[in-house]
Amino acid sequence: MSICPEDAILLAETRLVVREACTECGLCVAACPVGALSAPGTAAPAATEGRLGEHCDVVVVGAGPGGSTAAWQAARLGLSVLLLEKRQEIGSPVRCAEGVPHQSLVDFVEPDPAWISAIVDRAQIMALDSGRVVQHWEGAGGLGYVLERRVFDRMLAERAAQAGAQVRVKAPVVGFLHGYGTVCGLQVSWQGQITEVKASVVIAADGVESRVGDWAGLDTQLPLEDTMTCAQYLLSGVDWNPACLGYWIDEEIAPGGYAWVFPKGEGRANVGLGIQADLGRETALSYLTHFVEREPTLAQGSPVTLVAGNVPASLPCRELVGDGLMLVGDAARLVDPLTGGGIVNAMVSGRLAAQVAAEALEEGDTSAQGLAPYQHRVEGAMGRRLARDYRLRERFPPDRRATRTFLRIFAVATGGK
Repeated sequence: MSICPEDAILLAETRLVVREACTECGLCVAACPVGALSAPGTAAPAATEGRLGEHCDVVVVGAGPGGSTAAWQAARLGLSVLLLEKRQEIGSPVRCAEGVPHQSLVDFVEPDPAWISAIVDRAQIMALDSGRVVQHWEGAGGLGYVLERRVFDRMLAERAAQAGAQVRVKAPVVGFLHGYGTVCGLQVSWQGQITEVKASVVIAADGVESRVGDWAGLDTQLPLEDTMTCAQYLLSGVDWNPACLGYWIDEEIAPGGYAWVFPKGEGRANVGLGIQADLGRETALSYLTHFVEREPTLAQGSPVTLVAGNVPASLPCRELVGDGLMLVGDAARLVDPLTGGGIVNAMVSGRLAAQVAAEALEEGDTSAQGLAPYQHRVEGAMGRRLARDYRLRERFPPDRRATRTFLRIFAVATGGK
């Protein structure tokens, strides 16, 4: 960007954006350290190192907790695996409050201080009406952790690599390869070229914005009423109990959703909120700014990061499998509709997808019928709970949540006792 004489290049998150002021002088082409840019009318140089495998048993799209767990488990089962991440850094940006319960986490990995910011065992929940606290609950919650997702996600990807999976970053998927109507691989933008990667099974773990499922003809559409738009600061310099989670349920603070404080130790906390997309009169960031300003313990803090994004608050996708394809995690809408929690659900679905992929490959049937056990196992593992919480969300519309009954339901759903 500093090379450009017209100031025509800017960095949007992890993508370069070229403005109309570009004169196509070519200086940026010469300066690019990985040869990813090319002058108009010329082909990008061929990649010579780190080539993608021409064929593998499983390709996993997305290196979040669900995708990395799928790649890790599939590699452990002896499959050849390629894990693709569109961004240049796994684990960033963090679009998550980063909380997980202890018991669910240890089913996959033992807690490690390297990627745990805080150990929490308490929670407080406040329900307000017109700015007045009408219900309040505070007490012991289940043991849990607030993660450092940048480190945690990278650790999971490293485990996948150590188990034998290939891991590639800055490798966005741009399309499918089809054979006889079945997904048989992907087109990947890799080092300036579109590369074809053939695979027997594709596992889509590409998050709430998933395009892979849509390309395969699966219904991944989210209606506005089932979408939460979220914004979160990491605040430094806040005076908050480092072992306590905080929740605010208030139509003025977060219409159709709630606000949260998740401590991260040393006077830091994830402070955010989610609003139902069809109810907000302002942006999620505007609501978050108002919330922080009105809470004295938070207003004294300084924001050091800001993230925003969407979270599904819907039922899981009706179809989780297609010919040669499985959806996991947020891409499959496997997020608790009441709380928005999805880390563990993503990891569970990733593990199940890897197991079913191994079984289907052994049987020689990776059609939708051959992969159908994945749908059944996901439904058995979490389907009933997600359907129950979706019904509760509908039973208690936003204007009926400042009640003792809903507070107790929410306390149980978030891990309180």
